[in-house]
Amino acid sequence: MKKSIKKLVAGTALMLGAFGAFAADPIKIGSVLSVTGPAAFLGEPELQTLQMYVDDINKNGGVIGRPLQLVHYDDGSDANKANGFAKRLIEDDKVDAIIGGTTTGATMSMVPLIERAGVPFISLGGAVVIVEPVKKFTFKVSHNDRMAAEKIYEDMKRRGITKVALFSETSGFGQSGRKESEAMAAKYGITLVANETFGPKDTDMSPQLTKIKNTPGVQAVYIFGLGQGPAIATKNCKQLSITLPIYHSHGVASEEFIKLAGAAAEGIRLPASALLVADKLPASDPQKPVVMAYTKAFNERWKTDVSTFGGHAYDALMLVTNAIKKANTTDKAKVRDALEATKGYVGTGGLVNMTAADHLGLDLSAFRLLEIRKGDWNLVQ
Repeated sequence: MKKSIKKLVAGTALMLGAFGAFAADPIKIGSVLSVTGPAAFLGEPELQTLQMYVDDINKNGGVIGRPLQLVHYDDGSDANKANGFAKRLIEDDKVDAIIGGTTTGATMSMVPLIERAGVPFISLGGAVVIVEPVKKFTFKVSHNDRMAAEKIYEDMKRRGITKVALFSETSGFGQSGRKESEAMAAKYGITLVANETFGPKDTDMSPQLTKIKNTPGVQAVYIFGLGQGPAIATKNCKQLSITLPIYHSHGVASEEFIKLAGAAAEGIRLPASALLVADKLPASDPQKPVVMAYTKAFNERWKTDVSTFGGHAYDALMLVTNAIKKANTTDKAKVRDALEATKGYVGTGGLVNMTAADHLGLDLSAFRLLEIRKGDWNLVQ
């Protein structure tokens, strides 16, 4: 079978032996992630995180006396495949909850099936549309595109930038980001003097960026996308000698982006979670113990750098398991209710307080504004 459709069950060693230590049936956590394809640098750390913490939870007694079993499918960054795998998780694997949808497109392809089946679902995708309007069984953990636009525009306003060129990806995430960025601009005194797009698989964006470069009065370039595309756009900016301030969305909050963009990443600003600057946070920051512990565990297990996307998977798994503990059952309606009642959860993404009207539970303070300097993340505020 092709890797993109191969079913991977995490914690193989646990399933071979350790499950024998539990008297009860396993709690099945379903997962559909983009471990291969253009969004792989988001999906791979997400899967690694779920595997690592499922192992850890099982070594420490499981949840409500039952082991966790991760049932995972790789959608290959294809939203249509994500839909098919969601159907399989629900109908064949009969999972108790689902984590995934690395991207907005994959998430939204899964939502109708999940809502009809009534399975608690925590998306790792970024767009506001995932939880607005509110859907009964659908939650999300990653900061949304509206928050990203506001955090960026706040900084632009501080720097006296008022005329901006928006350059967004045509993916679901990019389209939603474009819409929210357009809607939020006037609130911060920003005029979008150029508004161009690029495809997620484009290998050269010089024509669009040349138009942006030649736009009269433009003071900054604001790129909204995820995966490899934004890194290519960044390198094209340098090749075209565009020396304006460059901003990116949280869709590039990964060490992989810095590696892909290379020297062209210098000086870029973006909103991201505290996870990327864990060691730079003050001791008084309530997130510091959480992000430091996650960073240490991930580095030791996988011998590689953390990303905010892996952090999203951590938060999703903790929220699901906390809800199961609170409900003291895997009854799907009761777990859903417990998720919606989440208050005061301190995760890698921020402080989470869910309500019936808010299935994200984060406010703008959850975002930190970062700048890339000498190949490293630095806290601006």
